[in-house]
Amino acid sequence: MKHLILYIIIINVVTFCLYGVDKHRAKRKMWRIPEAVLLLFTIIGGSIGAGMAMHFYRHKTKHKKFAFGVPIIFILQVAVAVSLYVK
Repeated sequence: MKHLILYIIIINVVTFCLYGVDKHRAKRKMWRIPEAVLLLFTIIGGSIGAGMAMHFYRHKTKHKKFAFGVPIIFILQVAVAVSLYVK
């Protein structure tokens, strides 16, 4: 259980940072982090970090796949976690 909690913390911090780096690069018209990478980190456990970063950096909030996708991914992750915990 400790390892899972540590993983969740780390993946969310990394995801938050990736969204921040992408926003920084977007402002400076530099090479960007692909959306697929941002979504991958969201899917593998970084949905909280992604949601927080979207609001903190005001980044990707107008893109439907992020505006709807991140909350849906979060809900699915919570549902899976609850179903595993209840068993």
